Amino acid sequence: MLQAMNTGHDGSLTTCHANTPRDALSRLETMCMMAGMDLPAKAIRDQIAGAVHIIVQQSRLQDGSRKITYITEITGMEGDVISSQDIFRYEQRGIDSEGKVVGMYSPTGNIPSFLDELTAKGIGVNREIFLQQRVS
Repeated sequence: MLQAMNTGHDGSLTTCHANTPRDALSRLETMCMMAGMDLPAKAIRDQIAGAVHIIVQQSRLQDGSRKITYITEITGMEGDVISSQDIFRYEQRGIDSEGKVVGMYSPTGNIPSFLDELTAKGIGVNREIFLQQRVS
């Protein structure tokens, strides 16, 4: 998967099971090592950082519903560590009278580094969405 994603063609998508975006990165690294890739861990991390741009984390909440809980951008490497920044997070605020989770999507204030690239390709994104809270 990582080799295919690093061939220079835009538009790959995959899934993996992990508890957080950071755990997903560790899991990808572990899966590469388990697949017998005879590469140093740093080389595998470089491949991951070069191939993965966004992690969309979905979680099952205590009421059984599933929600996107993180949208996280991979920003590159800092030494031997893959760096990332959360763009949006779902914050649980409580439980309503019917036992449903109540919360809101909150921007972190981090504007994705690829936003200018989207604009250059004619995809307009209002920068305000990275600053305003959303209720769900």
